[in-house]
Amino acid sequence: MTPQTNEIVGRGNKEGASLFRDWFNGLNETAKRGEGAAYVFVMGSFNEILKSFDMPVVFPEINSLQLAVRRAAGDYLNEAEDYGYSPDICGYVKADIAVQLRGGDHPMGQIPKPAMTVLTNACNTYLKWGEAWERMYEMPMVTIDVPGTRMAGGQTWEGNQDFANDRSYVKKQIEELIVVCEQVTGKKFDIDKLRDVMGHTNTVSRCWKELMDLNMSRPSVFNALTDGTIYLGVANGLRGDKAGADYFERLVEEMKYKAANGIGTLTEEEFRLIFVGVPCYPIFRRFNELFSEWKGTYVHSTYLWFASGGSNTGYQYDLSNPLDSLAEGTLISVRDAMDSMFHHDRVVEDMCKDFAIDGVVYHPIKSCRTVSTGLADGRRAFTERVGIPSLFIESDMMDQRVVAEAQMKNRADAFFEGLINRRLVETGANH
Repeated sequence: MTPQTNEIVGRGNKEGASLFRDWFNGLNETAKRGEGAAYVFVMGSFNEILKSFDMPVVFPEINSLQLAVRRAAGDYLNEAEDYGYSPDICGYVKADIAVQLRGGDHPMGQIPKPAMTVLTNACNTYLKWGEAWERMYEMPMVTIDVPGTRMAGGQTWEGNQDFANDRSYVKKQIEELIVVCEQVTGKKFDIDKLRDVMGHTNTVSRCWKELMDLNMSRPSVFNALTDGTIYLGVANGLRGDKAGADYFERLVEEMKYKAANGIGTLTEEEFRLIFVGVPCYPIFRRFNELFSEWKGTYVHSTYLWFASGGSNTGYQYDLSNPLDSLAEGTLISVRDAMDSMFHHDRVVEDMCKDFAIDGVVYHPIKSCRTVSTGLADGRRAFTERVGIPSLFIESDMMDQRVVAEAQMKNRADAFFEGLINRRLVETGANH
């Protein structure tokens, strides 16, 4: 490798991990001071409004998945179930409830208590999760109802009266959120500060979309499952921060360099895959190895859509008209997140057109019915229309008790053997 290659390749993962740790350190310091934070979710976090009030932001989904990645989720899940939560409900929720019961104790540091929570209707679990905090802490909960797509392929856009009505509806709710933020923080809303924050979000969204498109290159420049999870953490936690914007500009620079020099995420790339669902965090590294050992890499993922806070749309806020633009961006991004879950067959079909895909891996999980319901039917519809091979492999995002690694390996091996045979047949047919 050249000195430039040594300096630039891999820095995105290192810098992302460092920024992520710094973000958690900031939350730990907030907790130690006895101060509260805003609890939000990845699909419609309203980080822009909250950061304009200098509120620390906690993503309980991220806290929970970090417990699973660090092999600590089991004790937290058991504690929540002993407290009375059913084994059948979302593992993220149960792990977070245990964090709250432990006074914010978490392997990444102490998590501050919520001073308020903000949520959307993008996930049916969000509302009940927020109500649990409301009962525990008796703090304000603001629910933003974002209209979704009425039917598959039925999104409305600028110039349509329904779109204008939906945007006005979301804007009114944002104005109500601002009032609550003023009450909680004791600060007056500063629209110029909001513009500054939204400007940084614009940079992140622009770079995120560019980053996704760069993985069309062969070999792929990042793994959408493993590397992508690092990028997601920064995109959400540092949404609206200058540090986050600077990070993504440097990340795009790295990926452009890799694409220009033919540097891939694997030494040899044989199979290009799409991942549908939420990752298997209890054995996160090993789960990826089930595919990388066959020289398969994930070049795209529906997870990088619905969990990116809308960054995948590349939407750019109009800073001259921030509140209207924030309402429009929220409407577009949240309904897009819902579409990527509920109409995933169409989303995956669009991904396949430009990314030279060899196979699609569907990963339904016990913990999340929102993501997993309909995956089998969607897979069937996708296969009938497109004909690309797919693998249906079940486990969980949190609960080690339902992760059968040996069974998953057997199915992954059979999947790749099928891909190899398919390629041999196609090669023979062309000679």
